Amino acid sequence: MKLGTFMSISAVVGLLFGLAFILMPVQTMSMYGVALDVSGQYLARYLGSAFLGIAAILWFARNVMPKDEAMKAIIMGGFIMSATGFIASVFDALYGVGNSLVWSTVVIYFLLAAGFGYFQFGKSAST
Repeated sequence: MKLGTFMSISAVVGLLFGLAFILMPVQTMSMYGVALDVSGQYLARYLGSAFLGIAAILWFARNVMPKDEAMKAIIMGGFIMSATGFIASVFDALYGVGNSLVWSTVVIYFLLAAGFGYFQFGKSAST
């Protein structure tokens, strides 16, 4: 897969989750078996805001040259966010209060971390 394609897919994922958390935090989290109080709704909307910001960065950077320093920084940031999200989601899936749909979050973060890791550290880092 080309870097631009991966960046576009990642941006769409961020956009969808960002909109879901901003517009429907209670409904979104209830699909995962998690009930949000007012404080949880507040935090979910901020998470959605962050996802939308990341989605915009990824979308507008999708055509930047891979060797550009800005692109390297964006890819590293995506890797760090996805890798830490993967770790957090594994803990949530194993010890959290959600249902089995939480494992979909583990898979999404794993795929994103693997993709960003591939473009940051793999053979394709220069293409």
